[in-house]
Amino acid sequence: MFITSYAPFGADGIIIRVEADIRRGIPGADITGLAQAAVRESRERARAAFRNSGFEFPKDRILINLAPAGVRKDGASLDLPIALAVMAAAHSIPPPDNLMALGELELSGNLRPVRGVLAAIAGGLEVGVKGFIVPLENAAEARILAKDKTAAVSTLKEAAEAVAYYAQNGVFPGGLSVRRQENSGLSPQAAYSGEFATGDFADVRGQGRYKRAIEIAAAGGHNLLVFGPPGAGKTMLARRFPSIMAPLLPSEAVEVTRLHSLAGILRFDAGQEGLITTPPFRSPHHSASAEGILGGGKTVRPGEISLAHFGTLFLDEAPEFRGNVLQALREPLEDRVISISRAEGSVRLPADFQLILTANPCPCGKLGMTGHNSDAMCFCSPEEIHRYWRKLGGALLDRVELRVRVKQSDTPLTGSNAEEPSAAVAERTLRAVEIQRRRFQDNGSGGAAIRRNAAMTPPFIDRYCAVSGEAERALNAAEQKLGFSGRAIHGVLRTARTIADIEGCDSIKPVHILEAIQHRRLGDDPYDVMT
Repeated sequence: MFITSYAPFGADGIIIRVEADIRRGIPGADITGLAQAAVRESRERARAAFRNSGFEFPKDRILINLAPAGVRKDGASLDLPIALAVMAAAHSIPPPDNLMALGELELSGNLRPVRGVLAAIAGGLEVGVKGFIVPLENAAEARILAKDKTAAVSTLKEAAEAVAYYAQNGVFPGGLSVRRQENSGLSPQAAYSGEFATGDFADVRGQGRYKRAIEIAAAGGHNLLVFGPPGAGKTMLARRFPSIMAPLLPSEAVEVTRLHSLAGILRFDAGQEGLITTPPFRSPHHSASAEGILGGGKTVRPGEISLAHFGTLFLDEAPEFRGNVLQALREPLEDRVISISRAEGSVRLPADFQLILTANPCPCGKLGMTGHNSDAMCFCSPEEIHRYWRKLGGALLDRVELRVRVKQSDTPLTGSNAEEPSAAVAERTLRAVEIQRRRFQDNGSGGAAIRRNAAMTPPFIDRYCAVSGEAERALNAAEQKLGFSGRAIHGVLRTARTIADIEGCDSIKPVHILEAIQHRRLGDDPYDVMT
């Protein structure tokens, strides 16, 4: 007897066939198929759950096989399918044909939620699974793709009843079918572990150039570096970035929700739907490891760059991050995926994110500060400053199209002038995003769809970013005088295209090129903060 299940691994996971066989012999249960500790322990959880749910655990020799046998299986989501497979082998329930089950068993027989349910249902539908049994707390995820094919259960007994009813009627009983529940749902903001927009652009006084750059970044998906002394408003405005971002499309929302489900960070709240419709905003601490940022681990899980898929990765105090972590971001920024190699093979995780970096100009942060006393002076040596700044590296900075220098004097502490709210900025951003969605609707590059101007490859730059006359002369002058690389020139053209989209222009004008150059020309040297 067998039942289908799922094990999270990478971005797609593995469809597992849980088989059970009962034969005469010394009572006991063996699990084969490279089961890790948490899976092997399911034998004892199942035994206690059987007894406390009113079932008799078979007093024979039980063999449980997890196929494919050559792939490691970890986690507690296999508890329920193992218990149901044993029940079916003992003829306590009918054979669970074309059914997938997920859930962790408590000793009492109750079920606990597990991660990766949305990905499991997507994989199950691809291989022809007809019905799904999931814990009640995972009902919001199940509702997204298989509302009419899923039973949400809270105990082992309910799961067994669902299998028996399905075998007889071809559908799950009405009382267990996934439905909108008043007390369960998925909170999109809670999925980001508290890392979402708090506040409004109107809360930040001044910093007009910074606000303009962050609007361009939101509209075109461009990477952004902000540098300047502490207290100038770098972090305050960056954390308001999600308040001006366009909502995700339904297909994007499914993919983002799936990745968060695989990572096990979806949280439940009352009155919310299952999909994450807000672009993710991830802000890891600077002590994060390479695996935490990029993904990996013994059982490969998505890292921060994958959890920021279709959203933003915000690295506050970027030079404080480990150098190898910062430099490892270069390939994902270019390829928009990351390939993690292990002895068992390579796993590709999506990583279509935009990067926002903030940095002080020196270790003490006082370089470029102004004041009337000696406390405003920087005492860092040139070697310390360059060592600190070198952690960013020219190769990473060359992939950052927008660089903004901020000063304390740009943030007035007094004044009654009203600042533009996020809603007004978001309206312009959404219009520009809609223009790009229509532009790239039927276009792809290397099999991956282009979503924003920042992802345009050279053929699309030639098609959509053509310039002539004064605009071309300005671009050539910037290349000669500022020493822009070929990647930097392409970045200027992509940024100019976004500026034109914000203003509703079909063609790129000289003023758009000049503004894009202005946003790109600083940031290669920490002393730019004093320019």
